[in-house]
Amino acid sequence: MAFLQSEKAFSKKWFKSWSLITLGAFILAAGFVLFINPYNIVPGGVYGISIVVHYLTKDMISFWPEGIPIGLFGLVLNIPLTFLGIKILGPRFGVKTVIGFVLTSVFMDVLTIFVGENDPLGLQDELLLSCIFGAVLIGIGLGLIFKSKATSGGSDIIAMILAKYTKLPVGQLLIYVDSAIVLLGLVVFKDWKIPLYSWLVIYITGKVIDMVIEGANYAKLLLIISDKHEQIRDKIINDLERGGTYLIGEGMYNYKPKKMIYTVVNRREMAILEDFIHKIDPDAFLTVVDAKEILGEGFKSLGEKVSSN
Repeated sequence: MAFLQSEKAFSKKWFKSWSLITLGAFILAAGFVLFINPYNIVPGGVYGISIVVHYLTKDMISFWPEGIPIGLFGLVLNIPLTFLGIKILGPRFGVKTVIGFVLTSVFMDVLTIFVGENDPLGLQDELLLSCIFGAVLIGIGLGLIFKSKATSGGSDIIAMILAKYTKLPVGQLLIYVDSAIVLLGLVVFKDWKIPLYSWLVIYITGKVIDMVIEGANYAKLLLIISDKHEQIRDKIINDLERGGTYLIGEGMYNYKPKKMIYTVVNRREMAILEDFIHKIDPDAFLTVVDAKEILGEGFKSLGEKVSSN
């Protein structure tokens, strides 16, 4: 099936892929155990539900006096969800996804045994700091798992199933699912700070995942409209040693033909170029856009990206 990708066993790419899953699962588990679980933060997903269940089952089961282990309950939820996803959506979820959430659950419960679950780092009075660092670790862990072409399972699968029947975007449904789990935390813990901290964790986690997958990139995309376009072109090519493209357009007010320069530069080069344009044409029109990822001549090539993944 097109959804599944596999590498040759014991190849360099195979070792890299499984190393990313293992490392990502460990970092993800550490983020929860050290910074999230002890303070009953509920950042969506199956582990958010597991945190709620862990709290509700305290002192109910003799051999789990603190409650059902969070990692174990997460595993119990993930397994049927994965089978359900395969049945409804087809074989999108390969062995990497299964191994990823199994390792995460195992690491989570083993780490809890070693460090304990009652404020292991003494951050009870620094919940904001705990949420930030927890979100960063969770984002790094999930980002590494995603880079290995696996998924995190859990609420992702629920969102995909709902998307099939509602035709709504998966990303939008994932927000709804995770928000419902966050609100469940509010109902159970009866503390308004819980959902606020939880949504903060979800937001930061998403940003960190993007950074891990795409890399930290400070490139700027510039669209420049100026009557002095030839001088600007010379500055870009000869001084900055960058390339660009002319886009031919027409003014909406007077229908005059316009040449727009499309180019990508780094932050230092953008400052140089803006200063130059201001001197030769103060009336120039510039649009500056953060470029999340640039592939091609003068930057990382598409081939390098594909081979590195």
